[in-house]
Amino acid sequence: YIGSGKAEELALLGSELEADLFIFDDELSPMQQRNLETTLGVRVIDRTALILDIFAQRAQSREGKLQVELAQLKYGMTRLAGQGLALSQQGGGIGTRGPGEKKLEVDKRRIRRRIYELGEELKEVEKQRSLRRDRREKNPLPLIALVGYTNAGKSTLLNALTGADAFCEDKLFATLDPLTRTCELPDGSSALITDTVGFVRRLPHLLIEAFKSTLEEASQSELLLHVCDASEPELEEHIKACERVLEEIGAAEIPRIMVLNKADKAQTLPIYKNSISVSALNGEGINALKAEILKRLKCNSEQFTLDVPYPRGDIISLIHRLAGQSSIEYLPEHARISFAASREDADIITAALNQPD
Repeated sequence: YIGSGKAEELALLGSELEADLFIFDDELSPMQQRNLETTLGVRVIDRTALILDIFAQRAQSREGKLQVELAQLKYGMTRLAGQGLALSQQGGGIGTRGPGEKKLEVDKRRIRRRIYELGEELKEVEKQRSLRRDRREKNPLPLIALVGYTNAGKSTLLNALTGADAFCEDKLFATLDPLTRTCELPDGSSALITDTVGFVRRLPHLLIEAFKSTLEEASQSELLLHVCDASEPELEEHIKACERVLEEIGAAEIPRIMVLNKADKAQTLPIYKNSISVSALNGEGINALKAEILKRLKCNSEQFTLDVPYPRGDIISLIHRLAGQSSIEYLPEHARISFAASREDADIITAALNQPD
């Protein structure tokens, strides 16, 4: 990874500073890591190991802990160092020769078994998440996801928009588990807003795989709020990192609003198309953001009017389930219902009405 002369220079610097850990801001191969540890004489970790360690400290829910453990095992399996013949199991019986199963092989088998068990547990958790998502889809409320670089203030913004009491702290990856709360919009309607795990530059692929079900919350939403830290000097790099992760999880085509958070800290506010400047901490710009959310959601829906015979209560229930705001006018022979819905949902309602009861 670096030349032998640079490695020796680092060893001297580490000795001078009495360092007991070296962190490299890149992914190291197992061989590079072992060679550096031999030269430097102390423990060496890379970017992926550091992010996994932070995730392990932050994980609170059962799903989060399972996801982190799975990623750690997959990462650590390639970095197992064999203990030679010292801890090998000798083959028993007559006529056997040489050492039997090595300690390294035993460790790898145990890790593979644990990876399989974690995968099965996560499938069950994903099934439960899928059921909750299906229940939400039957609810007419639109789903909005908060996405953005870690520590951009997504959880604080969730609290400002919904009045929730989500955990907030000025540190990396404070939120690992998605949290969904209801937000009331200016016209009296409501929307569901989900907070998601923060992104980071060069997010390890192991984590994207492990947190796939969590990140799917963003890919299933109707609108994304891309939360950025307006006071961040490397804002442009952070935006590009988020765009790359959104592409990987299949959410790049979803409409979005760029939310420039921490506007009170920024000396000069950056200018981006379709952006809203807010300060989630003191509430500045929150009403303007809600108005923009309402405007964007209405762009995705149209107004429809249907005459529904009174015996067809199932159609009225279907409209309440699929449509947004609706009003009913009771006429002598039928109920005239005006509602806002997407063209696809309106087609479903019309097809159901045309079918015999």
